[in-house]
Order: sequence, then C-alpha cells, then structure tokens
Amino acid sequence: MTHWFAFGLLISLTVFSCTDDEGSQYAATPAPLKTPLLFQELLSDPLIPVSNPQTVEGIALGRKLFYDPILSGDGTQACANCHGQETTFTDPLRFSIGIDGIAGRRNAMPLFNMAWNFNQKFFWDGRSSSMEEQVFDPIEDPIEMHNTAENAVASLQATNVYPDMFAAAFGTTTIDRTLVSKAIAQFERTLISANSKFDQSLEGTATLTPSEANGLAVFMDESRGDCFHCHGSPNSPLWTDNSFHNNGLDEIFTDRGLGEFTGDPRDFGLFKSPSLRNLAYSAPYMHDGRFNTLDEVIDHYSEGLVFSPTIDPLMKTIAQGGIQLIETDKEDLKAFLLSLSDPSFLSNPDFQNPN
Repeated sequence: MTHWFAFGLLISLTVFSCTDDEGSQYAATPAPLKTPLLFQELLSDPLIPVSNPQTVEGIALGRKLFYDPILSGDGTQACANCHGQETTFTDPLRFSIGIDGIAGRRNAMPLFNMAWNFNQKFFWDGRSSSMEEQVFDPIEDPIEMHNTAENAVASLQATNVYPDMFAAAFGTTTIDRTLVSKAIAQFERTLISANSKFDQSLEGTATLTPSEANGLAVFMDESRGDCFHCHGSPNSPLWTDNSFHNNGLDEIFTDRGLGEFTGDPRDFGLFKSPSLRNLAYSAPYMHDGRFNTLDEVIDHYSEGLVFSPTIDPLMKTIAQGGIQLIETDKEDLKAFLLSLSDPSFLSNPDFQNPN
C-alpha cells in the first residue's frame, strides 16, 4: 500500500471534518468503496484523491447531480441521458444527441470500475487526467450539454436544495465547479461491476460451459485470438489495459484520437481500450460505434484489419487482414466475452436515479 493511499484511507476511515461557512466544524460521513474481493486480491488499491475522500453525503450529492438536467444549458439533459444504468452507463445510440439536436462523433464510453484506471487518462482520447477533471467536459461541450460552468453553478446555487446538500458534503453553501466535480466523481467511483458469470467462476460459484472455456483459451492464445495484450486476463479483472492503441480500423483518420489531444502524429488513430465487461449491454462498439454486434467486432479482428502508419505492433497479423479464426472459435470467443457481463450492475439500487 502506498503512503499516498494509506493517508487517503486514514482520512476515509475517520470522520472527515472541516470548518464550514460560519467557522464551525462539520462532519461528513466516511464511505469507503465496497471493493470486491476479486479486486482486492488481483489489483492495487483504488485511486481516491486525498483531496476528495468518499463520503455518504458527497456520493448522495454526486448521484443527484448525475441525474439532474439542471447542469445542461437548457435544463433538459442530465449526465444520465447519455450514460444510462440499463446500458452499463453508456448510450445505445451510436452517437449521443446533445441539447441542440446535434449528434457527436464518438460513442459514449460506459462508466464502471473507473477508480482502478491507474493511468488516469479518461475519454477515448485520454484528454482528461482525473475523474474530477473529466466532469465538466460534456457539460461545457457545445454539442453535448452546451452550458458554461458559471451558468451551471449559478443554477445550482439558486435552488432550495443544493446549497444545503453542498454544506452537508463539503461544509459550504457556496457552490463552485470544483465541488460539483468532486461530488460527481465520488458517485462515479462507486460504479463497480464485478459480478459476472466469469467472476463467479473464479470464486467457485459458477462453471463455464465448454464453449465459454474454449473461448477463454482462444482469447489467451497468441496464435488464435491474441486478445489479452490489450484486454488483460483472469489475473486482471478490469479486462482492459486502459491504454491507447490503433487496432486497424481505418487507413485514413477523420478522427485522430489520442493524436488529436497530443498533436503527435505517432498517436494518430490511437484510442483507449474499453473494458470487455458488460458487452452484452453496451452495443454499439468501438470509439465511433461502427459495429452493432459482437460478431462484427470479432470479424474485424479475424479478417478485417486495415493497415495504417500507426498500426499497433500487437496487430501482428495485419498482413493477412487478421487472425483468421475458424467459425467455432469465433462462436466460443463470443460466448466467453458474454460471460464477462454482470446483470446485477444494471439493477443495483445504489446507482439508480434518486429523484
């Protein structure tokens, strides 16, 4: 355990107290993350900033904000409109529609297990470096929620509800963008998914079918699926490396991905590897939602790879157009991937709209 995390844990396990607007002490109730045993065994401690410990009041505030359209420019769209629980906090539309009726150009990423994103790069292009930082990006995006931080904060400040909630969470009735970001980040850190059939098989409470078991073997076999380099293994339950790759989608990039953020031509066409968890609920797939089914995704890696100058070296079969899976291995790989889906995540009452 690092000293940084140990100090943060010490804060979270004691009453988080500060001075409020009147100079008195207030106390928020600590709420340590409910870290699954599997994660405790296989992953490092979750990243929780010392400056933003998890509290009951902070999480409740962030949850309410996540579902409240007050944060959008016209008061019609909430974070949850493009990140719905029933689709693992993503959008079933290929491109989400903003408050002005304009569609974006990327598929909304699902939200879960983000406290274990150890490289701290968020969005498909990695442009935000913390969960707190990423909160206002869609709020201020002109084709998404099309608001300003100043207007969003003023709208919250003018309500009869939010000043008291901010006081309970942070000891002040004066709302600012930093506290809004902290609250929403606290709620988003609670979105933990770790109860798939495959998780249960590791715990000894479920058994994979022969098809699912062969699918895992295909996934882990460099001469067949060769998926594990970017998406991990049973020893890495996030099922993503949270890094950036050009996976052979295009020859020419209309969207430069990571390179659009860094400006480095070597990063053109690199996008963040999404987690393979909850694929049963999170279609469409890829950064631009171009594939509607898992069959299309598997076909892409099997025979649809396209060369470009920044193609990832891990796409070792690019010269053959892909790994050339036989049909039974395709079917089994799909069965395994679906075993990573967690239906309980879709109905967890702690994540639902509190309004």
